Parts: sequence; C-alpha cells; structure tokens
Amino acid sequence: MHETSIPSARGLVFAKYGDLAASSRQRFVQAMPYLAAEGITLDIAPLFDNAYLSLLFNQGKRHKLNILIAYLRRAKALLRCRDYDFIFVQYELFPYLPGWFEALLRFTKKPVFYDIDDAIFHQYDTHPNPLIRALLGKKLVPLLRRADVAFCGNAYLKTYVAQYCPRSEIVPTTVDITHFKPLEGKTENRTPVLGWIGSPSTWDYCLPLLPLLSTFAEESRLSALIVGAGHKAQPRTNFEFAGWVEDNEVTDIQRMDIGIMPSPDAPWARGKCGYKLIQYMACGLPVIASPVGVNSDIVQHGVNGFLASTEAEWRMALEQLLRDGTMRKTMGEAGRKAVEERYSIQIHGPRVAQIIRERLA
Repeated sequence: MHETSIPSARGLVFAKYGDLAASSRQRFVQAMPYLAAEGITLDIAPLFDNAYLSLLFNQGKRHKLNILIAYLRRAKALLRCRDYDFIFVQYELFPYLPGWFEALLRFTKKPVFYDIDDAIFHQYDTHPNPLIRALLGKKLVPLLRRADVAFCGNAYLKTYVAQYCPRSEIVPTTVDITHFKPLEGKTENRTPVLGWIGSPSTWDYCLPLLPLLSTFAEESRLSALIVGAGHKAQPRTNFEFAGWVEDNEVTDIQRMDIGIMPSPDAPWARGKCGYKLIQYMACGLPVIASPVGVNSDIVQHGVNGFLASTEAEWRMALEQLLRDGTMRKTMGEAGRKAVEERYSIQIHGPRVAQIIRERLA
C-alpha cells in the first residue's frame, strides 16, 4: 500500500501582536506543530511587533509614529494575501478604523478564519464617546460575515460572533501540559507564596484587593510573587515584583502556592478566557478567582479552588488555603486534571487543525 500525502496549505495570520503577547503564542504559535501534521503552515504578520509591546509593558508608552508605521505595514501585508491558500485574522485588521477597512478581505477569494479571545467589540460598542459607538459599534460585522469559520475563546465571545458567522467554534485558550506542569519534588514553603501573572493592564484588577493582601503579607502569613505588572509595580512589604520573561514563565508559577485572578464584573472582563487560571492549574496550584465570565466554568468552587466576589469571600478563601497545605495539594491536583482534560493544546490543537483542513478540502 502507498501512503497518501496530505496536500500542503499555507496561511497568512493577521495577528494583533508579536509573540511577546500570550494571545499570539497560545492561539497560534503553539498550534503550529498540530497544523503541520495536517500539512498546514502559518506565517504570522503582527500589527504591533515585539518592540512596540516591550515599550508598552515596561513604560506604558504608545508612540503615534510607531502606530502609523504598524498600520502601513499591515496595509502592505494585505497585498500578500494572493500568495497564500487561506487567511487568518485575529480580532480585527485595523483598530479604530471604520468597518469598511475590515471588508477589504472580501476582495480575496481565499478562505478566511477568524480568532477572538478578548471582547474587543466592547471597546467600540460600550465606548463612552457616543460618536465612537455610532461609527464603530458594528465595525467587526463585515469581517465576521466574511469569515468561513470563527474560533472563539469562550461562550460569551461566541454569542456575539455567531450572530454574523454561523460556523463559530469555542476553542479555549490552552497550554502545553508537557511544559506547564507541577514542579517535581516541590517542598512546602514555610510562608505560602501567593502568585499573580499577567500584564500591566490586568494588574489594575488586583488593586482593590491590595489592602487585604498587604495585611496578610505584613503579618507574614503569605508572601506575594507578582509577575508582569511592569511599570505599574509599586514596592510593598513581602511582595516580589518580577518582569515577565518567557523562559521564566513556568518556573515563576511553580514557585507559587496559590494563584489568583480577580476581575471586575464588566463587559470587557466577561470576555476574558481565564488564561491565568489555566496556567496556575496546569502547574498544580489551587486558585481563587472572581466569578466573572469563563472563570465560573474553569473554577469548580471547593474542588480546584474558590470563587470569591466580596472582600469577605476573598478573605475566607485565603484563610482556608493559607492554613491548610493538604487542601492546597488536593485542589492543585484537581486543577491539573481539569487542564489535562479540557484546556490543553494536546486536546484542542488537533481539533483546530482538523477544522481548518476540512474547510480547505
């Protein structure tokens, strides 16, 4: 018998950011080996490159000239569509430009795939400026109608996208469970380490909790490891602030004993995909999270962590996990199992590859 070779296909990805951004790494880069198994390769063309991201994370600066250059680079990349078998768009082509810019893809005869893991439509349809709401509130609609398949990070995002793109699939943000894993032979810290990992923008979500966390830290009941707060980091007693470095990401999480993800109950936060929680749980940590959006699906209250809305609920959850090492271990094991079964690239990578291959057939 002769093996049948898989026909090759090459796609151009219009990502928003370079691979310093978790959204690009987790939604595209880590899926590449699974796509390659189906004969599919991706070329990623980010709107904003890693140099832009570094400046934003470390200094909180956005230079208008860099943004203009990014838009011109994107316009040039659009001319390359003819050289590819399909197009992949993350979020949108041109932020804060009218929807007819998104409709430019209608002139290509290529299959179009769409990916979203943040509720970016809310930066337009809930904008405080009524002119922005009127002009841009529906700017994604032409792009969504042009997409053949949309991959949505959670049900909240799918509810919006599916109004315009009938073939919408929920694909959670995932981790590689051979890379994100519990530390073998880990010993209990005398003072449990409370951990958070993210970006300067999401660090703002932690600010309302800081008085409570600082009280625990000042009493030496916990130490805190904060990764990725960037230019917003402010020294505090028993708080360690570390810059995010990809090579250190897993080891930083493995140093933690408890992972937290506070979120406001607001439209933008409801579209989040709980990536922090999945990272923590993959590394065997119990978690505490606000019951907002997909967090309530990821966290099984009392099984792999706690859901907490009020300061009293956060205090109670912290009290229990700080004093009970056995509970931390049991919950951490349950969280790891949930990631293996529901939130790993090993599960969803082949699924995404198959969906793309079926559309290209």
